[in-house]
Amino acid sequence: MKLYIMRHGEAVSGTPDVSRALDVTGQQEVARMSEWLISAMDREMQPRLRIVASPYDRAQQTARIVASQLQVDDVMALPLITPDAPVESVIEWLSENVGVGADDAPWMLVSHMPLVAELTGRLVNGGPQARLPMGTADIVELDAEVWADGCATLVRHVTPDSATIS
Repeated sequence: MKLYIMRHGEAVSGTPDVSRALDVTGQQEVARMSEWLISAMDREMQPRLRIVASPYDRAQQTARIVASQLQVDDVMALPLITPDAPVESVIEWLSENVGVGADDAPWMLVSHMPLVAELTGRLVNGGPQARLPMGTADIVELDAEVWADGCATLVRHVTPDSATIS
């Protein structure tokens, strides 16, 4: 099963945190990463991608840009994946929803630091202290048979600066 974890693009500063929007740089980062996804993903899988995002504005904007570029119809808001959400709850949600039965559709989760770093670290390395730092608009691609601590393989970690578009 394939899972992409993406941190939202760069956002404006300010409060309240929930309503911070992407800034121009963030919009450009996300557009670049969307182009990378188009070149990296199997064309048949692109429209099947299921995107879930934090309800915070910057994550929703990021998810909508990706969805538009990949011609994905829907973005689901998932309140469970806000910045300080408990990683255990997210892993439980993944195990109950991603790759259930014969469904092989790829998934993308768009969220925030520190959740994306902690979630990726736990899925790949296991243990509560495992983390994989992620910059704005970074994407990690994971592959796993089950979603649990230490059971995923890190296929690649791509940044807006390292994204090669073919």
